[in-house]
Amino acid sequence: MPAAPALDLREGFRSRFEVIPAVSDALVEQVYRVRHQVYCEELGFEAIRPDAQEQDDYDSHAVQLLLRKAGEGAPVGCARLVRPNPNDPSAPLPFERFCAASLDRSIVDPAQLPRSTVAEVSRLAVTSAFRRRKGEARQPAPLSEGDFGTDEHPRFPYILVSLYLGIVAIASIHGVESLFMLTEPRLAGHFARLGVNVRQIGSPVAYRGLRIPSMMSVSEIVSGLNEYSRPLYLELMEEVARTLRARGAPKKPPTLH
Repeated sequence: MPAAPALDLREGFRSRFEVIPAVSDALVEQVYRVRHQVYCEELGFEAIRPDAQEQDDYDSHAVQLLLRKAGEGAPVGCARLVRPNPNDPSAPLPFERFCAASLDRSIVDPAQLPRSTVAEVSRLAVTSAFRRRKGEARQPAPLSEGDFGTDEHPRFPYILVSLYLGIVAIASIHGVESLFMLTEPRLAGHFARLGVNVRQIGSPVAYRGLRIPSMMSVSEIVSGLNEYSRPLYLELMEEVARTLRARGAPKKPPTLH
């Protein structure tokens, strides 16, 4: 029966992981340390820092997400939602800067969208203990065809998908509709299996490997999730909303002009 795997998916996540917005200094520090471990120490994408915390100017107006092992609190992975700078809303998001010459503005021109409704997913990272399969050590957040299993014996890539869906939940709460990211070419096909439409909006760029500028509609993601991924999204939304409510999250998105 279709309902059984969907229920197992939600319960399976609960038994393994927890995902929380980093709403305290201690949680943000955990995120920065995961990023430093992956991006600086292991992959060499960024310079080693004396405090072992990887961060940049975009973190001042980003919401950080942390994935941890259930019951242990050990970090597993992280991601962030970068919103426009409230002090300078027209300033480009990271992808707008990296892809300035490669975006197809006949598809979408991010600069023409209301800035309160746009954001970018970036700095996805998974700790080395969960990237040990062949071919994955040099990827910050790997996702492969084998993660999904077969039609007869399906599997579910909890880690990366829960980070993405957790970011979607945060975006939805903050009134974000257009979610941008730089993706590996194969990622769109993987997300299509979950009912998520990832739209290419420009030609590939060389940025830590080949990356494609892409866009997702938050409302389309939420309405289009399939029977396997929807229960997980609802679980993540509950966790994220609970944490943000406890910290006084805005009932409506902040105004960006």
